[in-house]
Amino acid sequence: MIKGLKDKLAVLGPFVGLLFVFAIFLIISPRSFISGYNLKTIITQTVIVGIGALGMTFVIISGGIDLSVGSLIALVTIVIAKTLHLVDVHSSLGVWSAALLAILVSSFVGFLNGFITAIWRIVPFIVTLGMMQIARGLAKWLANEQTVVAPMTGLNNLMNVDPEPAWLIFAPGVWLMIGLTAIVFIVLKYTVFGRYVFVLGSNEQAARLCGIKVRLHRIWVYTLGGAFAGIAGVMQFANLTIGDPTAAVGLELDIIAAVVIGGGSLSGGEGSAVGSILGALMMAILRNGCNLVGIPTYVQNILIGSIIIGAVAIDRLRHKK
Repeated sequence: MIKGLKDKLAVLGPFVGLLFVFAIFLIISPRSFISGYNLKTIITQTVIVGIGALGMTFVIISGGIDLSVGSLIALVTIVIAKTLHLVDVHSSLGVWSAALLAILVSSFVGFLNGFITAIWRIVPFIVTLGMMQIARGLAKWLANEQTVVAPMTGLNNLMNVDPEPAWLIFAPGVWLMIGLTAIVFIVLKYTVFGRYVFVLGSNEQAARLCGIKVRLHRIWVYTLGGAFAGIAGVMQFANLTIGDPTAAVGLELDIIAAVVIGGGSLSGGEGSAVGSILGALMMAILRNGCNLVGIPTYVQNILIGSIIIGAVAIDRLRHKK
């Protein structure tokens, strides 16, 4: 009974927190906060962090961490912008091939993170911290340390708040995020791989004794994290419409925060796809509301930092009890 109550609180906690933040800005913000356009803007602003958080959910549940995702997102924007100059931008095949190539590059970097972590047994924090610098350096090298202008393509429409056709209501990127959330939810809850991910984070030694191929699954987890970072990078490119080697600086912290606020435990073994998206949505509401009220950026950083510390503190208290 106690365990069931705990599980329900873990699911409802992020949702209640989201409603609380929304209610505050509903009171103190101007009427434009609840306008249809602004609500669609908030949801669209959730996409990049939300998709990145879905990949980070796998990593954190497995007991790991990935600090390289922000740099990977920047690298993806450069790879897409560069590739679009080499393909036929009037062909859907050429355009989507550029996006696919960028996602594969990001997935390969994720694979390297997992391989080094699993085979050489180096702490994930150190491995991904180093890869964060390597990926950022590669992005700057490929871009000659400047933004890369890309031709107009269908990718530019993925993050339009007012999409075409209008019956979509939300930007195509939002629907992609919803679809990916459903897939991650099913994988984590109903597949053998999902259960293995939870076991890795809960007790790696027990997983090894049960015959689970710990190293292989850890590599898969980081590869998935890299793939989702790649998809988030495609959304970042759609948002910027250029390749920018300085994009997404510090975004890995927002992505990790979204997972933690959504109920993920930095100790491993806990987390959910829906919770991570709710965490990303909460931060988007917080930033949007603060901007409308006129609260300075540094205050926003203090608020988000305080929320992160509070979420981790609550997680520690739950584990002690």
